[in-house]
Amino acid sequence: MPSLRSRLVAEGFGTFGLAFIGCAVVVVNGGFPNSGVGLIGIALAHALVLAVAITATMNISGGHINPAVTIGLLSVGRVTLSTAIAYIIAQLAGAVLGAFLVQALFPAEIVQQAMLGVPSLAGNLSVGNAIGIEIVLTFFLMAAVFGTAVSPTAPKVGGFGIGLVLVFDILVGGPLTGGVMNPSRAFGPALVGRHWDHQIVWWVGPIVGAVLAAQLWERVIMKTVDEGSGR
Repeated sequence: MPSLRSRLVAEGFGTFGLAFIGCAVVVVNGGFPNSGVGLIGIALAHALVLAVAITATMNISGGHINPAVTIGLLSVGRVTLSTAIAYIIAQLAGAVLGAFLVQALFPAEIVQQAMLGVPSLAGNLSVGNAIGIEIVLTFFLMAAVFGTAVSPTAPKVGGFGIGLVLVFDILVGGPLTGGVMNPSRAFGPALVGRHWDHQIVWWVGPIVGAVLAAQLWERVIMKTVDEGSGR
């Protein structure tokens, strides 16, 4: 197994990539209306960078790139508490760095206009409903993590099966909650840009969704597969 330092650098790198590209594409979409990015472009950018980041780090750190995923895996004993805490710190640090570079490199007026890519809630959406949406969206994401990476019978598709979830999740959740599914993606630009509204949505929702999916796969689905194969 790689050293803890190597794993933390990998997690920080992967989350940095997600935050930088994720915030940047939102800023470009908001600041350059003729860019043609749109919701589909935002969804594809997030999906592709996550897929590449997970594939690149999977054999080093496990490719969590998400505090909710780390906590979900912790809930079923697949990582230790000390490792989970270290991973989450590295993930948050990577996300802060990614958001900081977007703020430093992009024109200040379009960064401010797009709130540095900080997610926001639709005006008619309650916090409770927003948390519920993030729970469901992250449930799908964590199910993909187990089905394509954790399960011993998982297909060898790298992180691309996981990244693809972001396409349909953001198409559905983007206009409502941002379709975040990742506390670090909300935390990084919020800290740098000082926009803290409704942060509870992007912590509680993803963590609950990830834990529920992890429990279902670990306790029921993967156990049933093992029993069916005679293991």
